Amino acid sequence: MTAETRPTMSDVARLAQVSPMTVSRVVTGNGAVNPATRERVNKAMRQLRYTPNIAARALVSGRSGTIGVITLDTSQYGPGAALLGIERAARQRGYGVTIATLPKLDRTSMTDAIDAFVQRSIDGVIAIVPHLSAADALAETRPQLPVVAVQGTGSARIPAVTVDQRTGAFLATTHLLDLGHETVWHVAGPQDWFESRERERGWREALASRSAPSPPLVHGDWSAASGYAAGHQMLAADRPPTAVFAGNDQMALGILHLLYERGLSAPADLSVVGFDDIPESAYFSPALTTVRQDFNELGRAGMALLLDILSAEGHFGMEVTLIEPDLMLRSSTAPPPSRHPSTHPSTHPSTHPSTQG
Repeated sequence: MTAETRPTMSDVARLAQVSPMTVSRVVTGNGAVNPATRERVNKAMRQLRYTPNIAARALVSGRSGTIGVITLDTSQYGPGAALLGIERAARQRGYGVTIATLPKLDRTSMTDAIDAFVQRSIDGVIAIVPHLSAADALAETRPQLPVVAVQGTGSARIPAVTVDQRTGAFLATTHLLDLGHETVWHVAGPQDWFESRERERGWREALASRSAPSPPLVHGDWSAASGYAAGHQMLAADRPPTAVFAGNDQMALGILHLLYERGLSAPADLSVVGFDDIPESAYFSPALTTVRQDFNELGRAGMALLLDILSAEGHFGMEVTLIEPDLMLRSSTAPPPSRHPSTHPSTHPSTHPSTQG
């Protein structure tokens, strides 16, 4: 094979020591392939820089080899990271991606986007629908294409993939209670967001499981500024908190900034946990204990579910796939001030196998 010659499926099969049919199954996502074999084929494709011929595949399969992605026009980290995870997963499966970024995710906007996808012969759609109303609007469009929702399960009428938000919040709250805090305050996100409601639910369940007092719920809008304002509200309480679970890392950052302004610090005066594990969270001062969402896995699972639906030719259940989150232990949490030992777990990352950010 010369430098001018594009690698073929046979070249990949030879390098991976499999049949061309196995390579085809990996590329198209049709048919069962052993995970170890799939990884060997993917490694061979990367090594050879093999790119599936989408046009040729479309002639054989009757499909365009392109999926559509519907997303909200937002600067929020979660939807943006989910979009990146979907794009990566699509490329790995040999699919192109067409993106429709909408100013709002209502029924009319959804219908217009899906109609445009139909005109372009898109094979299927992955919709990033973090709002409860957006998931319902998607279901009400009665789309003409196979659709998978990610980041939200507001409707049982659309197959979905989402991170288990409730479990993540339960882990965060339980971690603070295990450190000896009497209770944990919560700064929640907007109520129309699926993630916000599920994180609140997990927080309440964790408190109930330990018979811990339930403090008043404080609301933010995902921004650091709203976390800063929520911090003012909490510190003005008759009994200020010793621990807080913020609904996302940006709101946690606002709380940390307020502590600095007041001459206080985390975790000496207030233990703080966030949610998302944004790339900067390990570099906050102090490094933020937070719940990590695996957006690459979210994209992979969403793409796999869509390909399963395409293979099933419409005969598919309305299932919801849950992806487990991870609690990343860093230095923003510790026992409450009256119970500080000479050393505590957050100062010794080696005692926590999951501390690597």
